Amino acid sequence: MRDDEFNAARARLTRDCGEALARIHAVAPGGLPELARSLGEDQIAKYEAIYRAFEMPRPVLELAFAWLKANAPEPAGPVLVHGDFRLGNLIVDENGLGAVLDWELAHIGDPREDIAWVCVNSWRFGHSEKRVGGFGDLPEMLDAYAAAGGARFTTAEIDWWEILGSLKWGVMCMIMYSAYKTGADPSVERAAIGRRVSENEIDLINLFEGLGRHA
Repeated sequence: MRDDEFNAARARLTRDCGEALARIHAVAPGGLPELARSLGEDQIAKYEAIYRAFEMPRPVLELAFAWLKANAPEPAGPVLVHGDFRLGNLIVDENGLGAVLDWELAHIGDPREDIAWVCVNSWRFGHSEKRVGGFGDLPEMLDAYAAAGGARFTTAEIDWWEILGSLKWGVMCMIMYSAYKTGADPSVERAAIGRRVSENEIDLINLFEGLGRHA
C-alpha cells in the first residue's frame, strides 16, 4: 500500500483483481467438489440469526438488515465465489498480483459478492478514497472483469453487496468479541477486533448517505 517497490504493482493491481475474479467466476461448478450454495438473501438470513442471538440491538445494524431485505436485487447467475477476496488474502510482488490465497470460504454464489468484498472500507487500510482495496477505482476493475469474460456490472450494482459486506463484518466483529468474553479465545486480538463493530456502523452510515454517488 505504501512502499515504493510496489509502485508498478499498485498501478496494475486493480486490473489484475478484475481479471482474477473473472477467471475464478468462470470455473465450471460441475468440476468442483460439492460446495455450499449461498446467495445474498441466504447470507442476510444467516447473519441476522447470529446477530439476534446476541440480544444486543444496534440501531445501525437494524437499519442495514431492514434496507438490505427491502432492496434485495435479483440474483446473478450462480458461480464459484472465493468468499474472502481482499488484499489480506492476495500475494502481491513488484509486478502485481501473484496468487489468491485462503479458499476455505469458497462457495457457489453471486459474483458481485467477491467484487464488493474487496471494496469494504475495512480492507482499505486507511485509503478510503480508493474503493477497491484502498488502491484502485471500481470502474477500472469492472472494466477489466468484463474484458476478461465476466459479466458487465455497474458501480451501483455493487452498492447493495458492499453494504451487505460491511454488515457481515460488523456481525463477525461481534462474534470475535463474544469469543473473548466467554473465554473461548481470550486473545487480545479477539477483543481488539470486537471493538471494530463501531467502525462498521460508521461505514454503513457513509454508504447509505452515498448510495449511487460513489465509484
